[in-house]
Amino acid sequence: MHIPEQGRSKAEIMKQLESYKAGDLPYHSGRIMAYVYDPGEEVLDTAREAYMNYLCESGLDFTTFPSVMRIEKEVVRMIINLLRGDAEVVGNMTSGGTESILLAMKTARDWARVNRPEIKSPEMILSYTAHPAFHKACTYFGIKPVLVGFDRETFQADVAAMRAAITDNTLILVGSAPGYAQGVIDPITDIAVLAQEKGLWCHVDACVGGLHLSMMRKMGYPVPDFDFTIPGVTSISTDMHKYGYAPKNASVIMYRNRQFRKFQFFACLQTTSYALINPTITSSKTAGPMAGAWATLNKLGEDGYRKIVAATQDETSKLVGGIRAIDGLRVLGKPDMCLFSFTSETINLFQLAEAMSRRDWYLQPQFSTPFSPYNLHITVNQSSVGFADALLADLRTAVEEIKNSADQLDVEVVRKQVSELISQDPEHARDNILALGGVSGEGLPESMVMINTVLECLPYSIAEELLTEYLNGLYQ
Repeated sequence: MHIPEQGRSKAEIMKQLESYKAGDLPYHSGRIMAYVYDPGEEVLDTAREAYMNYLCESGLDFTTFPSVMRIEKEVVRMIINLLRGDAEVVGNMTSGGTESILLAMKTARDWARVNRPEIKSPEMILSYTAHPAFHKACTYFGIKPVLVGFDRETFQADVAAMRAAITDNTLILVGSAPGYAQGVIDPITDIAVLAQEKGLWCHVDACVGGLHLSMMRKMGYPVPDFDFTIPGVTSISTDMHKYGYAPKNASVIMYRNRQFRKFQFFACLQTTSYALINPTITSSKTAGPMAGAWATLNKLGEDGYRKIVAATQDETSKLVGGIRAIDGLRVLGKPDMCLFSFTSETINLFQLAEAMSRRDWYLQPQFSTPFSPYNLHITVNQSSVGFADALLADLRTAVEEIKNSADQLDVEVVRKQVSELISQDPEHARDNILALGGVSGEGLPESMVMINTVLECLPYSIAEELLTEYLNGLYQ
């Protein structure tokens, strides 16, 4: 593909872009039970206009567009106050939860170089329930991830296991509020107390739950402490573009004080270029998402968020209860907010996800760990409200359909096939496994059942390598 020799009309361009979306899931349908946080058209229209009003401005130089810094500071202070931080707590806006987590981990590492110089090879202790962004941070910043188990019934991080895993190189303890996969809040107070006792950095990943849980607490729901009221908490990440319902890409990373936050910043005057000072990873940080987040907070207000929280919590209760009543399905843990997962010992869940897809639902497959089975995830957002009965009816039908099907795919049979492919022909294992999964040529396979089942049966290292090679080929 080349840049067109002649410019094209706006109508032609927009028509082609719209045609590209033909294969996308319908964002506003209320039937996508992951990835989507839809505030409704009235709020979205306000956020969209604010976003477009700052489409061209950036946060690269705060002296050029000072209003961008003002917007960022106001959003950050609103979230700090919501998470009960005092006047010493500081923060910045980022492009999303991953960047917020990356910055917190990089900041912890650089803080330790000055304040804990005896730590030569920093380690991070985290549960299997923690977000993959922490593993990315470890890869980027030379931190060793030390994985510990979690309670198989509650899905809360095992604090005793964390304590046992601490070494002379331990720098960071991670807790989730909640963990995305099962919607369960870790024992943050216990983790923070342990961190304070050992002089460690404690990060709370409240990317998905920070705003929603704080509103729940204000409304009288039983929410355990997870915020800056806990003395041992050093940093917290909270996304605006999840349950803050702001447009992508907007998140907030917060620190106990400026003495911690200063290790996040980057400054350079050693070139022929202009003086560069960046608070976050990106330099030309687009102002559109910040303006969109500011507008969303102001448009919804606390009363708007409270209404959404009440509605989504009620919908979640209906879904959790309904799924628990379906023979063969089991909800994992006890979700603390409006996202959860369920598993089955009797049917192939990847087939169930596809059966639901044929009924115009998207349920998110999640893979097993040494402490938990593979499962399907559901995120309930404002646009999902009112769909519980329809989803449960389709789920009951799909489960019975698979139970009565002669084509049910046995995960253990596939596991044996995969093991044989790896052991019998290691040199061609990659291609043979991809073929077994139905992946060949370009594009996605028509069905994801087999490839997901294969991934479930592979060792982590091989599965991650295959995914990397496959995606590397798609971006050709």
